[in-house]
Amino acid sequence: MAEDKYNLKNPGVKRILQEVKEMQSNPSDDFMSLPLEENIFEWQFAIRGPSDTEFEGGIYHGRIQLPAEYPFQPPSFMLLTPNGRFETQTKICLSISNHHPEHWQPSWSVRTALVALIAFMPTSPNGALGSLDYKKEERHALAIKSREAAPKFGTPERQKLIDEIHEYMLSKSPPVPQLNSSQAPEEPSTNREGEGQTNPPNGSAIAAADELSDPRVADRIVEEEPPQVPLNANPSPVSRQASAARLLQKPMPRVQRQADDRLLTWAAVGLTIAIMVLLLKKFLKSSGHGAVFMDES
Repeated sequence: MAEDKYNLKNPGVKRILQEVKEMQSNPSDDFMSLPLEENIFEWQFAIRGPSDTEFEGGIYHGRIQLPAEYPFQPPSFMLLTPNGRFETQTKICLSISNHHPEHWQPSWSVRTALVALIAFMPTSPNGALGSLDYKKEERHALAIKSREAAPKFGTPERQKLIDEIHEYMLSKSPPVPQLNSSQAPEEPSTNREGEGQTNPPNGSAIAAADELSDPRVADRIVEEEPPQVPLNANPSPVSRQASAARLLQKPMPRVQRQADDRLLTWAAVGLTIAIMVLLLKKFLKSSGHGAVFMDES
């Protein structure tokens, strides 16, 4: 990539060129991403399905759009390969995407985002808008289908880059393994877009891989928040129940014992007062005022 045709004084351009060099000098078997020659703010990428999941062996292409303020503002992401987890041609809302700029850190990069996206693939959509919840065997079938050819998208330049990335990922990705019985779903899943639509059967899911939506389609939002584990996690229900049981088993103070303690306290006070009165009378008697005191009393 010729750097002399770019404005190296622009911090965004300078950062992007650094990330391109880093991506080329330190490639990963799990993903590949490069910018367009004519527009380095637009990247094409492909990720490999995470191991030990129904996505394993699949090759999933997508697009990254970096803002002009990058790296101080987050990029946007969309997937182009049908996968059964996210809709295609749809901006994905992650904590590292432009839908949550408050979470973005300038130290994050395209590599960081791709690693996070791979981690999100096998997670539950939890009914998020625009996410998909296909059955595992359907996702497995789409993983097999994803290796056959790269998706068709955009200009010839984009397509050439997509095809090159696809060939690279094929050379790094092992074949799709058989779906283990432990990964087989127990219940039919549904499309959780809030519209109550059910997922298509396996044949329809495979057919969906051949039909990408129009690149000019209006952007939609997939709301997806990264899973965060607090450093000091709340105690489990079992530990809370055990604590409650220990509190219940703790012996309660008896009311009778408290009453006895009060009586002893008042008795001590009364005895102290009586002693003080006797001492006062003795003092008055010894000083010669005892008779007067006795008469007035």
